[in-house]
Amino acid sequence: MSALARRVPARPLALALLALAVTTLAMLAFRARLDKAHVALIYLLIVLGGSAAGGRILGIGLGVSAFLLFNIFFLPPYNTLSLADPLDWLVLFTFLVTSVVATELLDRLRRNAALAEARTGELDRLATLGAETLNAARADQALTGIADVIRQTVGVEKCELFIWDSDQGELRRIAESPAAGDAKSTDTESTELLTYVASTRRSAIEREDGTIHVVGDSESESSPALSQSGTAFAIALAARGQTVGALRISAHAPFALAADQSRVLGALAYYAALAIYRLRLERAEETTESLRRADKLKDALLASVSHDLRTPLTTIKGIAHEISQQGQSRATVIEEEADRLSSLVDGLLAMSQLSAGVLKVEPELNTVDDLVGAALQRAETVLRDHPVETDISEGAMIAGRFDFGHTLRIVVNLLENAAKYSPARAPIAIGAERRDGEIRISVSDRGPGVPISARDRIFEPFYRAPGATPDVRGAGLGLSIARRLAEAQGGALAIHERQGGGSTFVLSLPGAEAPTA
Repeated sequence: MSALARRVPARPLALALLALAVTTLAMLAFRARLDKAHVALIYLLIVLGGSAAGGRILGIGLGVSAFLLFNIFFLPPYNTLSLADPLDWLVLFTFLVTSVVATELLDRLRRNAALAEARTGELDRLATLGAETLNAARADQALTGIADVIRQTVGVEKCELFIWDSDQGELRRIAESPAAGDAKSTDTESTELLTYVASTRRSAIEREDGTIHVVGDSESESSPALSQSGTAFAIALAARGQTVGALRISAHAPFALAADQSRVLGALAYYAALAIYRLRLERAEETTESLRRADKLKDALLASVSHDLRTPLTTIKGIAHEISQQGQSRATVIEEEADRLSSLVDGLLAMSQLSAGVLKVEPELNTVDDLVGAALQRAETVLRDHPVETDISEGAMIAGRFDFGHTLRIVVNLLENAAKYSPARAPIAIGAERRDGEIRISVSDRGPGVPISARDRIFEPFYRAPGATPDVRGAGLGLSIARRLAEAQGGALAIHERQGGGSTFVLSLPGAEAPTA
C-alpha cells in the first residue's frame, strides 16, 4: 500500500483504508448471517466511494484489497486463500471485474465532468473577453483587457501584444499584462524573433537554454499546438487574411501548454488579432480625418489668399502698363509676369471653390461655334507660333446645355496646354461633333504624348509630367480644373493617344437641340 499512498491524496487514502477495516470488522461480527452477495455489495460500495474520492488508482487498489479480504474472511475455509467450493472463484472474479469496470466508468465520468467544467470555464473566459472588447470605447483599451484575460487563462507571468507595420517591417508593443515594471521586459533578441514570427506567420518557442524552436507552417493561418516546454511562446496574429501583429507569453520558469490550453490560446489570440485590426482601422480613420481637415483648411487658406492677391496684382499690372507707355521696356516684363501670377491666383481660387463645392454652375443653351470662336480669340497670344486646324461637323448647328464661362475656361486651358507641350510651328487641331446625345470637343497636339500610367495622374492638382522641360511654365492646375469643371456640368474630360504622335483631349458635355431661326 505504500506505492498506492504515494500516488493518491493522503486524506482519501486514509479514509478509504479506515472504512475498509471498520466494515470488515463489522461484517466479521455477523459473518454467519451474511450471504456472499451482501459482502460483495458492501465491499463494492467502499470501492466506488474510494474511487469517487481518490480517483481511479485508489478505486482499483480498494477493489484488489476487498477481493483478498472477501476470500480470506468470508469464503470457507476461512483465514486462507484457498476455497472449498470452486464456484466461489467465479464469485470472487466477478466481484473483482465489477469493481474494476465500475471504477473505470466512474473515472471516465469524472474526467468528462472535469472536461465539461473546463469548457464552461473557457466559455466564461471568452464571454468575459467579449464583454471587455465590446465595452471598451477604443481598441487600445480592449487590447489591455485581452492581454489580462490571456495571461490569467494560460497561467503565465506576462502577456504582450504587438502591432505589425508591414510597410516598415517593424513591431511595436501596444498592450501588456501586467504593466511594465512588474515583469521582465522584452529584450532585443525576442523582438527580432517576434518580427520573424509576424513576417512569416509562424510560431516559436524560446527555450531555457536560449535556443529557439520554430513551429507551424508559413502557409497556414492557424496557431499550432505549442506542447513543448519553454520560457516564452511567440505567435503571429492574423485577421481578415492579413498579418496584424504578434503575441508573446512568458514566464521565468519553463512551462508547457496542454492541448486544451493551446486551443483556448488560439481562440483568445484571434480576439487579440481582431482588436488590433480594429485599432489599425481606427488609426487609418483618424489619419483620413486629419488629412480631410488639413485639406479643408488648405482650401480655405487658398481661397482667402487668392482673393486677397487679386487687388495688389491688378494695381501692379496697372502701374507697369503706365510705365511701359513711357518707354520703359522692362515694365512689359513686369506686366507679363503679373498676368502669369494672376492666372495662377485665378487657378488656385477656382480649385478651392471646386473643392468646397461653392462654385456656381449655370448650364444654358449655347452653341459650339460661339464657344470655339471665343476660345481661339482668348488663346490667340499663346497660339501665335502654332497654326490651328479646325474640324467642326458640317450641317446643323451643334448646340448643348453648358455654362459658357466655365466651358470656355476648359477649352482655353486645353489650347494653352497643347501649345505649351507642342514643338514650335507644330499644328494644333480643334474639332467638335455631336454623338449619342452629347457634344464632343477635341483638342489635339503633336507633343511628346502621355504614358498610359500617367493618364489619370495628369488630372491631379500640381502634377507635372516627369519629362517636362524646365521652360514649361504652369503650376499643374489647368487640367485638374478643366476636368472638375466638366464633371460639375455633368460632362467628362478624357485623354487619348493621337495617331502619329501627340495627345488628344476630348471634352464631353450634354447635347441639346440647336435653336431654330
